[in-house]
Amino acid sequence: MTRENGSMKSLLILLVLASSPAATQIIISPSGTPTLRFTLSKDGEPQYELLRGRTPVLRAGKLGLDLKDQPSLLSGFRVASSETTLVNQRWNPVWGEEREIRNHYRELAVTLQQANAKNRSIVLRFRLFDDGLGFRYEFPKQTELNYFTVTDEKTEFNLTGDHTAFWIPGDYDTNEYEYSTTKLSAVDATRGLGSAEIATRTLIRQNAVQTPLMMKTSGGLYLNIHEAALVDYPAMNLVINQQTFGLTSHLVPDPVGNKAYLQTPCTTPWRTIIVGSKAADILASRIVLNLNEPSKIKDPSWIKPQKFVGIWWELHVGKSSWNYADVDNVSISGTDWSALTPNSRHGATTERTKVYIDFAAKHGIDGVLVEGWNVGWEDWFGKWKEEVFDFVTPYPDFD
Repeated sequence: MTRENGSMKSLLILLVLASSPAATQIIISPSGTPTLRFTLSKDGEPQYELLRGRTPVLRAGKLGLDLKDQPSLLSGFRVASSETTLVNQRWNPVWGEEREIRNHYRELAVTLQQANAKNRSIVLRFRLFDDGLGFRYEFPKQTELNYFTVTDEKTEFNLTGDHTAFWIPGDYDTNEYEYSTTKLSAVDATRGLGSAEIATRTLIRQNAVQTPLMMKTSGGLYLNIHEAALVDYPAMNLVINQQTFGLTSHLVPDPVGNKAYLQTPCTTPWRTIIVGSKAADILASRIVLNLNEPSKIKDPSWIKPQKFVGIWWELHVGKSSWNYADVDNVSISGTDWSALTPNSRHGATTERTKVYIDFAAKHGIDGVLVEGWNVGWEDWFGKWKEEVFDFVTPYPDFD
C-alpha cells in the first residue's frame, strides 16, 4: 500500500461508495490527508463536507442555484451516476515562480437528476488536492435546461467556529479597502471603510466580505476561500452568518438583479478552499492555477513579466495629491491650467518622476507608473459628470 492511495480501509470505502450511484460518496486526496464527503439530504439537497485528517474543515454545506421563471436547482435530486478519477500530471506556466507545476488530485463527478423537473440534470465536479478542494456546477446540454438565468447561487461554506478573518467589505464597486482582522462574528462592513479616496462604493450588507477570504482557526489551520476560472459569470462575495459561522455565496448582479445568463452546455467557475498549517502554505498552493483553463496564446514569447514602482501609493496615504491645484468646478475644455496656482503637493511632477526613475534604475526595476499627471483631478472625487479627465493633456509641472 503506497502513501498515494492512503490506508486500505479508506481505499475500500472509496471504491465501494464510488462504484454505484449511492446518495453518499467519499473520496480521499492523493496523499490521504483531506477527505471529501458528498451526500444528499432526505429532501434531495446536495451537501458536502471537508476534513483534513480527522479535523473537520467544513461542516455539511448545501449546494445549488435559483433560476428565473424555472424550478430551482436546490432540491429534489437523486444520484444518477458518479465517477472518480485520479490525475497526476505536470505542466509549464508561461511565467511565474516555477518552471513546472504539478496537477495532482482525485476527482469525483456526481450526476444529479430532478424527477420533479422532467429529470433535468447537473453535474457536481469535485477535485480534491492534498492542500484543498475545488468544485463547480456543470450543466450538460439537455432539452429541459437550455437557456436559463441564474438569480442566485446558494453555495455554502459552513465553518467549524468563529475563525479569525482577514477581510475587506463586500462591495459591488471597489476592492481598494484596507484589510481588517477580526473574528467572523465581529465583521462589520459599515465601519472603518478606509481611504476617503474611494469615490464610488456600494456595500452589499453589514456582514458581507469579498473573496479571497483568508482565515485562521483556533487550532492553527489557515483557510482561504476563493474561485478559479471566472469566465462569463459574476464574481463571488460571501455573506456571513455570525451565529453559526456559515458563509453563503453572493454573486454580483447586473442592473436588473440577475446574476448570470447561461446556455447549456456550460459550467460555473470553480469554488476553492485551500487549507494549510501556516499562512505561507496558502501562498504556495497551486490549486487556483491548476483549475484555471490552459492559456490559449499559442506563442507567448512576447509576454515579458516585469516589476515596476510608481507614484501611486504616496497619493493614497496623503503624502502627495493627484490634483495640481486646490480648486473646484473645473472644466476639461474651459480651464486654463497654466493660470491655476499650484498646491505644492502634486505628486506626478517631472521632478518627482525622475526620483522614481533613478530609484528604479538603481535597483533593477524595469518600469515606473505615473498616476495623476493628466488634467482633471481637481474635482473628480464623487462627482458624476461627463469628461472627468483629459488623458492627453499634462499638468504644467509634468513633461
